Amino acid sequence: MLTTATLTRVVGAALEEDAPWGDLTSTTLLPVDATAVADLVAREHGVFSGGDVFATAFTLTDPTVTTDLHVGDGDAFAPGDVLASVSGAARSILTAERVALNFTQRMSGIATLTAQYVSAVDGTGARIADTRKTTPGLRAFERHAVVSGGGNNHRHSLSDAVMAKDNHLAVLRAAGADLATALRETLKTLPHTAHVVIEVDRLDQIETVLAGGAHTVLLDNFSLDDLRAGVALIGDRATVEASGGVSLDTVRGIAETGVDVISVGALTHSARALDLGLDVRIS
Repeated sequence: MLTTATLTRVVGAALEEDAPWGDLTSTTLLPVDATAVADLVAREHGVFSGGDVFATAFTLTDPTVTTDLHVGDGDAFAPGDVLASVSGAARSILTAERVALNFTQRMSGIATLTAQYVSAVDGTGARIADTRKTTPGLRAFERHAVVSGGGNNHRHSLSDAVMAKDNHLAVLRAAGADLATALRETLKTLPHTAHVVIEVDRLDQIETVLAGGAHTVLLDNFSLDDLRAGVALIGDRATVEASGGVSLDTVRGIAETGVDVISVGALTHSARALDLGLDVRIS
């Protein structure tokens, strides 16, 4: 969720990074009373995300700059479409331009890639979810972009759920702990709203995880045949999640095995920024 506090903190830090002592070019070259209108124009097809972030970059730079959004987050666009317009002091618009574009291009790229994954599994019942493989400091923005593209968010942080992966299980084994017993003891200490996800990489681990009371079983890097077997074995005793080796070429086949959720790190760690431009016209 993009709160006002998050927008102010993250965008403010980006503006400080880009113009720590002001915009030397704009303040020395442009007349102080020059005004302009600038249009955010799409250079390619995509799905928009980051409207509030785009506007915040200009507002924090100069509260008198006005931003008009012509599309909403989650809307599709085509080359040549005007997605937003800003008007006000030319110096302010040009000072905020790059930060506004950087965020919007990045977020729209994530939304566009997510929409492609969601479209690829249409009709299967599987949900596409992101992971914690996000840019440090930008998780809220990137997670918002996933939702703009029709995807779902996984746990937001380590504080949100119990999620035991291979390294956690390796430590338990080394300590001589029984996994099912350890899970049951863990559940006793958790609030009733807490979710427990356990990752497995072999079919023979599933019954132990279920015996421990896991709410979701994450089948990691399973073959399609083993995914189908895992889904049949788990049935309605837990949510079935698949991860590992997921791409646009493979995601449909994974979804057709009957899994409930497919988590895709590529949504955030491999999305490219879309080509959006800010075209200035003198007002």
